[in-house]
Amino acid sequence: MSSKPSPYPDIPFTMGIEEEYLVVDRETRDLIREAPPDMMQKCSERLGEQVTTELMQCQIEIGTRVCNTVQEGRDELVRLRRGVSDVVREYGFEIIAASTHPFARPLEIHRTRKERYDSLTAQMQEVGRRLLISGMHVHVGLDGDEMRNDFIGQVSYVLPHFLALSTSSPFWQGRDTGLKSYRLAVWDELPRTGLPELFESYGEFQRHVGVLVRCGIIRDSTELWWDVRPSGRFPTLEMRIPDLCTRVEDAVCIAALYRCWLRLLYRLRRSNQRWRRYPRLLIEENRWRAHRFGMDEGLIDFGRGEVVPYPDLIDEIIEFVREDAEHFGCVAEIEHARTIVARGTSAHWQLETFRKAVAEGADEHEALKRVVDMLVAETLVGC
Repeated sequence: MSSKPSPYPDIPFTMGIEEEYLVVDRETRDLIREAPPDMMQKCSERLGEQVTTELMQCQIEIGTRVCNTVQEGRDELVRLRRGVSDVVREYGFEIIAASTHPFARPLEIHRTRKERYDSLTAQMQEVGRRLLISGMHVHVGLDGDEMRNDFIGQVSYVLPHFLALSTSSPFWQGRDTGLKSYRLAVWDELPRTGLPELFESYGEFQRHVGVLVRCGIIRDSTELWWDVRPSGRFPTLEMRIPDLCTRVEDAVCIAALYRCWLRLLYRLRRSNQRWRRYPRLLIEENRWRAHRFGMDEGLIDFGRGEVVPYPDLIDEIIEFVREDAEHFGCVAEIEHARTIVARGTSAHWQLETFRKAVAEGADEHEALKRVVDMLVAETLVGC
């Protein structure tokens, strides 16, 4: 007698990571205003279709191949960061992995001429012209549209926790904004951003997207820029909330945690259980706290009904997904989150570098240039 096949077979949870680097002039430390005509061509000759332009000419986007292990993801990021860095250095430039530049001004930067970007800026006007920000997106392969739709509401709970672990944008146009992730303030000016809308089925999702498409408001679901979304290009659930991590090892940690959390949700699904969907009001509050304070002031534990120190929360998350990390062979990578908590995110390093330079007698602009120097060095640590 043959056994009945499980409705929930093991799935690989493949992963991919996208990063958007900022290109700075080695002498001025400012962002380049215009890319040399052949720079992207040289990047493409070295890295193929894994490198592309972004909205601003001072940005270069990379995407890893589909990875079966976290180590593959790390190796890909190292190779791509090093490859882009080698090319831009031929022109006297450097790359930095941070979500904002410490003192650059968006209106002084030339935009990439591409029909999609032209359309975006025409629609968004001044809001679109402010988009001098970079992020990290993590794709995890999930079979089935309904599963991806179902997991969106469950994974939303931990999105603020991942943002807090990634913050790298405390400065904007030469000012300390008082926020650890100012990138989110710029990004949230766009429509169709923030926490995802929740739908009872994938079909309902498609119907609502169809309304916007038929009205000519969007072309397709790739113009839904939520913190997490079913990818419009791949069979993945794409997390978009993190800032761009300055160090590769931090990016790998967050990608690994996200992958493990989705496997945790899958394990619950196989047992006819699910993670509770919390009200958007509560998750939005944690999102704001991560946006404003990063890890420094804690997040709300909805079960306890109180603000809990972030180190305690990340310890809980690590224990929740330990079985999944053991399955993927990435326990060290998820436990690296404790190292991030202990030594701070890129936002902390940037603020510390700035304050130390001022204390040593530098004026504010010189101090901000030292922040850029730090970011240039840290971007290639481990590469």
